[in-house]
Amino acid sequence: MRAITIPVPGGPEALVPTDRPDPTPSRGEVRVRVRAAGVNRADLLQRMGRYPAPADAPQDIPGLEYAGVVDALGEGVTELAVGDRVFGLVPGGAYAERITVHARGAARLPDGLTFVEGGAIPEAFITAYDAMVTQAGLAAGERVLVQAAGSGVGTAALQIARAIGATAIGTARTAAKLERARGLGLSHGVVAQGGAFAQGVLAATGGQGADVVLELVGGQYVAEDLGCVAPLGRIILVGMLAGGSVELDLGALLRRRVTLRGTVLRSRPLEERLVAMQAFSRHLVPLFESGALRPVVDRVFPLERAADAHAYVATNDGFGKVVLELPG
Repeated sequence: MRAITIPVPGGPEALVPTDRPDPTPSRGEVRVRVRAAGVNRADLLQRMGRYPAPADAPQDIPGLEYAGVVDALGEGVTELAVGDRVFGLVPGGAYAERITVHARGAARLPDGLTFVEGGAIPEAFITAYDAMVTQAGLAAGERVLVQAAGSGVGTAALQIARAIGATAIGTARTAAKLERARGLGLSHGVVAQGGAFAQGVLAATGGQGADVVLELVGGQYVAEDLGCVAPLGRIILVGMLAGGSVELDLGALLRRRVTLRGTVLRSRPLEERLVAMQAFSRHLVPLFESGALRPVVDRVFPLERAADAHAYVATNDGFGKVVLELPG
């Protein structure tokens, strides 16, 4: 099979197309002929040597999400059959023509979605749902602040919030991205000028603040979150694009009885990842079938141009997901 590998960490040019043996599914696994793979920030960090793959993933083939067709079954698999269209989340290895996955970790791709659309869904929507709903308990009638609303996870979070009846407030670096996000469920947009947005969020909520904050940026943004989170609010830290350190007003954390929690999907044990995938299949896939949710695809690159895709993602100019497409 053809795969994109990282022989040596570096810039986008470090991504090298390579021939590798086809993987063989073990008991309980299926092999998928990959037709599309989403590009994520974690892939860029892995390429730079700053985010190594977990022990149960290929160490030099990036890629956290895929869509494709089952082409081989491991022993004991009864949930799926050869020819089934599937998509899902993996700890690595999706930048390849074939990948093996646990059968319980592969969801059926709805007929109304293309492979490219399927490749844009799992990482963004599972991350957003797991953080906002499973962990933070976002409910109908509550307000959620979505940082980086134009990102892949941001565009997913806005739609999920709308689907469950929550009010979504979002931040972005430009007003243009916020305007595009309104069609996805954004109720109020705040341009984060110099990393400042708390006053804008308070104004949008009549001074009440956000019940849940989906923090995708990190750094100084977390301090601003404390300035606009509601009493008993929940801040869920998912990303650290703006840095991994911040000075916090712990007094505000105590007075408002705020919960600050960090989360990551990739390094979870297999069973925990399967639980997240099962929740995705049960709660979100039906919403894609009905059209209540939809992926936002910004650009599509062929697999061989993975380096160009990484360079584009690094510009922060995109809206939604970048996807690598593979021939059938």
